[in-house]
Amino acid sequence: MLRISDLRVAYGAIEALHGVSLEVERGRICALIGANGAGKTSLLRAVSGLLRPTAGTIEFDGEDITRCPPHRIVARGISHVPEGRHVFAELTVAENLDMGAYLRRDRRSVSESKGVVYELFPRLKERERQSAGTLSGGEQQMLAIARALMGNPRLLLLDEPSLGLAPNLVQAIFGKIAQINHETEVTILLVEQNASMALRTAHHGCVLETGHMVLADDAANLRTDEDVKRAYLGG
Repeated sequence: MLRISDLRVAYGAIEALHGVSLEVERGRICALIGANGAGKTSLLRAVSGLLRPTAGTIEFDGEDITRCPPHRIVARGISHVPEGRHVFAELTVAENLDMGAYLRRDRRSVSESKGVVYELFPRLKERERQSAGTLSGGEQQMLAIARALMGNPRLLLLDEPSLGLAPNLVQAIFGKIAQINHETEVTILLVEQNASMALRTAHHGCVLETGHMVLADDAANLRTDEDVKRAYLGG
């Protein structure tokens, strides 16, 4: 579904990604792990059009989207949940969800999508008239994911969904990620510092180090790889 080939991204004279290649299969969860500064967020931002690559290509369902602006990438079926959630604090939960569907014109299907996300996240239904800024961190993360789903994506990009959350909430969020993939068949590219949780949830995993892709394998194999265990799993 997603094919990244020899991707290079730079911030001025500093190159963040050095010829990275990656494939994400349709209907699967792919976890991208690595230390802070490895280039994980830069890769997601390039896929969603927020960063313009200096070289390489990004293909989605066989179409080159490397130079597409963000709104056209969203329209093609890619939604991005950024690190730090970034909900619209002064808008209600329901209004945040409506913002996620701003490119969709069929009000009936939008209403159906809202019903689906409320089933996934009942807490949001309970708080639909509450300002998003008054939600807890875990509830805001649920809202950020739900808002992205309102765009009816085929590919969901998740950047550090566990950031700043208590361990019990991390378990809940990753349970929802697995549920979304299983029930809606949305393909997911997941960036996550919690490598152990990410590799337990994903089907496939990749390791990014200082802008280079150094390892890619089934997630189960990466969990038992001695180098991965030592560097990222505390083994």
